[in-house]
Amino acid sequence: MRKGMKTAQVNMSILGGRLIDPFNNRDEVVDIHVANGTIVALGAAPAGFEAEQVLSAQRSVVCPGFTDLSARLGEPGFEQKGTITSETTAAVKGGVTHLCCPPDTFPVVDSQAVVRLILDHTAQFGRCLVSPIGALTKGLAGEQLSEMASLKEAGCVALSNAWQPVKSNQVLRRCMEYAATFDLTLFVNAHDASLAEGGCAHEGTVATRLGLPSIPETAETIAVVSHILLAEQTGIRLHFSQISSRTSAKLIAEAQQRGLAVTADVAIHQLLLSEEDIDHYNSLGHCMPPLRTKADQQGLREAVSAGVVQAICSDHRPHEKAAKSKPFAETEPGISGLETLLPLSLRLVDEGLLDLFTMVQRLTTGPVGVLGLARKGLAVGEKADLTVFDPEKRWQVSEETLISSGKNTPFLGEFMKGAVLATVRNGTLVYED
Repeated sequence: MRKGMKTAQVNMSILGGRLIDPFNNRDEVVDIHVANGTIVALGAAPAGFEAEQVLSAQRSVVCPGFTDLSARLGEPGFEQKGTITSETTAAVKGGVTHLCCPPDTFPVVDSQAVVRLILDHTAQFGRCLVSPIGALTKGLAGEQLSEMASLKEAGCVALSNAWQPVKSNQVLRRCMEYAATFDLTLFVNAHDASLAEGGCAHEGTVATRLGLPSIPETAETIAVVSHILLAEQTGIRLHFSQISSRTSAKLIAEAQQRGLAVTADVAIHQLLLSEEDIDHYNSLGHCMPPLRTKADQQGLREAVSAGVVQAICSDHRPHEKAAKSKPFAETEPGISGLETLLPLSLRLVDEGLLDLFTMVQRLTTGPVGVLGLARKGLAVGEKADLTVFDPEKRWQVSEETLISSGKNTPFLGEFMKGAVLATVRNGTLVYED
């Protein structure tokens, strides 16, 4: 296939691909035919159907488009880092057809006006579906409840205070009670600000050797415990975003075993990197939560394999070069991850942690289930949102190959196995390699 972007909705046939669709428990080689943005047939084309566009998917996988539960776009307020145009283009190159953006934009996503701004800009300039996550408190200041009902009405799929602390557990309890009345899920970045204050690396041997201010594991686990207890009391649906420790995974598993509505995701880099990867002060590995120990990494991997962690996300945070060019502790945390989400997830398959079907689940049905969306995958009559990828194709991560405005990834220079060949959103070919 040639490089380029398509915007027209035409009759399309995707031929010879291995269809992996966890929504419908399908794994088979079958042709797919699309008309007017909708899947009209699996297998033989309908009578009278003529394809204006044909994609050859032989030796490739065809699956529902990926849903990413955490991807910052820069816009609004941080356009020097990225825009809706640049980052949604990077998203579809990575096979992501739907992403959620956290509320810590400027201005904060705490009003219908900001929600509409994001949705309007996405409709005009975006390549994939963008779902804003609304602020739990006004201005993310952690003191007053946000206008939750109006945020949901405007299009927010969940609420979060991002990495900003809530003033007290009493305020948090009120937030949970109020959000529960509107059937809104609370996304939590588990973080005790007082324990983590001033830290930039995991509290362990590497941070000690490098002389870096550190963040103990308990900064996360204490917050996990308090949120679970309050969720049990208030009945809210609770989702832990980007957990980083094996103890957090165990606590979440125990909550699930008690029947609580608790889910979790993990950033792909936490499954492949550890505190050792910030040695030599590599600021490209500076992220929040910090990269933790090999034991934490293994605990997270086991939780993903067992389904305790339902979703893998990119935790995409694009940065301009200046943001990563200072001494480690002064750099901004975050990794540009949309375009490496697929090949890094495929490493989990190569390493035997997941089979290919389960990997696709963690990028599709898992996150969709967290959001409570009624999607039916690649079935006849459904909108054609899909990704075609070659699990064997090799490419090198470089500033030239990354579409995102953010080139800040510790995987720069590495060769990846697995590349998206085409992404279709609402029956429109939005990316083609």
